[in-house]
Amino acid sequence: QVQLVESGGGVVQAGGSLRLSCAASGRTFSLVAMGWFRQAPGNEREFVAAIDWIGENSIYADSNKGRFTIARDNKNTVYLQMNSLKVEDTAVYSCAARYYSPSYYHSDYPYWGQGTQVTVSS
Repeated sequence: QVQLVESGGGVVQAGGSLRLSCAASGRTFSLVAMGWFRQAPGNEREFVAAIDWIGENSIYADSNKGRFTIARDNKNTVYLQMNSLKVEDTAVYSCAARYYSPSYYHSDYPYWGQGTQVTVSS
């Protein structure tokens, strides 16, 4: 089993920045990829970004390219740096993990954190 715990959400004004963290524990030695997804009220869960476990390959949703950066350290933690935030970025952001390469599809990820709320005010 893999446990994921997100942190770093909060309220920020449009144009501001936030950094989300996701700490993985448990059976992490064979994890390959971790991703971030978000879900706003009334919307479906959507892909944000994902990275492989050694940080060599990352993928992004087109809406986030140039504003968001995903990165990882060597202590089982993945980060999502979000800059130039927009009101439409408001959502619950969830971290996910899988044992294969990064994927755009939430159904490919068997492990999920509880999520952290990000609210961007105008």
